[in-house]
Amino acid sequence: MAEFTLCVGTAGTSVWFSRDLGETWDRPYTESGLYLEARVWALSAHPDRPGEVLAGTDSGVYRWSEAQRRWSHLPSPFDAACTWALAQDPHDADVIVAGTHPAALYRSDDGGRTWRKLDVKLADECVFVGIPRVTQVIFDPEIRDTLWAGVEIDAVHRSRDGGRTWDRLDSGLVSGDVHGVAVVRDGARTIFATTNKGLHRSSDEGQTWSFQSLDSPWQYTRTIMARADGDATLFLTNGNGPPGSTGRLLRSVDHGSTWQDVGLPGQTNSTPWCIASHVSDPNIVFTVTNLGQIFRSLDGGQTWTKLIREFGEVRSMLLMPA
Repeated sequence: MAEFTLCVGTAGTSVWFSRDLGETWDRPYTESGLYLEARVWALSAHPDRPGEVLAGTDSGVYRWSEAQRRWSHLPSPFDAACTWALAQDPHDADVIVAGTHPAALYRSDDGGRTWRKLDVKLADECVFVGIPRVTQVIFDPEIRDTLWAGVEIDAVHRSRDGGRTWDRLDSGLVSGDVHGVAVVRDGARTIFATTNKGLHRSSDEGQTWSFQSLDSPWQYTRTIMARADGDATLFLTNGNGPPGSTGRLLRSVDHGSTWQDVGLPGQTNSTPWCIASHVSDPNIVFTVTNLGQIFRSLDGGQTWTKLIREFGEVRSMLLMPA
């Protein structure tokens, strides 16, 4: 079994690290470079930069060096905002896109040394969350220079030219409160979007969306992610709201056409929020609830164990080779 580092970003107790698949944990103190009580909304890593983690926080972006066991701040024009989303170009680790609260998008082409604000029109107010925020940014896994961004609350936005121009894609969305986006191939391409009112799918690159009802007591969905080996297995977090008082992790083995409850053991204390997997060993999968319960699967998501450690509010999770 490959060795991994599991990282959990919390809303108020910084980043925690486990190097034994969640059995034990440590949290670097403030002298490591990141405030001990930081809120960490997003985590990102790149295969070309082993031992490095990017964290989007309430004071900008930080880079972790596993070799030095230290954080370093990457100064940016959005340090005063909360960085809710981070993505690195799979073809170039120096290309980073950050999404913020208030909602805006920024790009760096030099590993975070300099940043520029992208020219995308995003809503600046909303009756539900007050000030909208970018909840997720991803680089399209197949089409180079294509970016997808989910905005709470302002639908899905897509760029085909690395962020220079953008299209707002909301036709057919039951709700513009978008939490997550995923690109899945099953012969053709399917784009998924998760919202507060349910799962949506598109077969025309996001031009139109259709609501996909779940066989669940609730339609609220947060994260959708393909298992890292790229087979037909997808995972979807589902619960009764944010943070909610209970929820379930759903699994699909047919590229998202149908979903089944994986049966997380015990009683979940809130909506499952994040999922982590890595191509080095796709049988290892983690999920965490919004209020900090962590579950682990060692057989690709078929069976699950609840770990002893629990956190407070969790916002991000990342699995990477040790």
